Amino acid sequence: MTAGCPAGSLALFLCGDIMTGRGIDQILPHPSKPQLFEPYVRSARDYVRLAERTCGALKPPVDFSYIWGDALAELERMAPDARIVNLETSVTASDEAWPDKGIHYRMHPANVACLSAARIDCCVLANNHVMDWGRRGLAETLDTLHRAGLLTAGAGRTLARAAAPATVSVSGKGRVLVFACCTTGSGVPREWAASRTGSGVHLLTDLSPRSAETIARQIRARKRSGDVVVLSVHWGGNWRFDISREERTFAHQLIDAAGVDLVHGHSSHHVRGMELYKGKLILYGCGDLLTDYEGIAGHEAYRP
Repeated sequence: MTAGCPAGSLALFLCGDIMTGRGIDQILPHPSKPQLFEPYVRSARDYVRLAERTCGALKPPVDFSYIWGDALAELERMAPDARIVNLETSVTASDEAWPDKGIHYRMHPANVACLSAARIDCCVLANNHVMDWGRRGLAETLDTLHRAGLLTAGAGRTLARAAAPATVSVSGKGRVLVFACCTTGSGVPREWAASRTGSGVHLLTDLSPRSAETIARQIRARKRSGDVVVLSVHWGGNWRFDISREERTFAHQLIDAAGVDLVHGHSSHHVRGMELYKGKLILYGCGDLLTDYEGIAGHEAYRP
């Protein structure tokens, strides 16, 4: 039983961005090539140096569990039934950076054990960094995660696979279905959209009632009695507290029309508001859990 939860209830761990590429990847046992294509930073090692300047010296390579800090002990204490994260990086050794994108995240496939260290069940991939290293990078990401026993949602080799839910089976408690999608408003290039025969992410061009009904049909086709449905959505900009009318209407429609039990929002690099709508929780922005942002100045108004 999870601490603080009634007997027989289902406890979920959901967080926002897990950005294990770039600087974090560089301190793990198998760092990728450090080359970047950012306007001011050309090496991922520079992010390590910035972090050391702020937080003290690091001694790479670190253990795979190191990057989680105190979170691992807290996860063990809470003992959630399912652990669901937004994995905002490509897991690949590909050198084919997506052109004209500016920011590229990748973690070497040999470092995937850092996710296993936290016993993650499902990685949501519908976001604006999973294809930073192209479609070959996406294919390697999917293969690497699946070989490690991790479920994925929100990206796939076809649109049907990208839109399909990850199914987390919880012994004695049923199934958690994780559907995932992303929007162009969160910085996802339109070219990343999966198609009937091509790989990519489950991309929405807007949050209109029509888009919501498309998602609702997909959920109704898969949901069984007793299932818990999580809709994970990458939406909005990186730095904003406001919640738009479109976001609220979209979330409400999915709860009303498809029986979504929890909306798991992410994209903002800080926590946004939450809402309890008809007894269902809407997390509009879960912020970041793991990043390499230590030492990067700016946006202090959004930081705790």
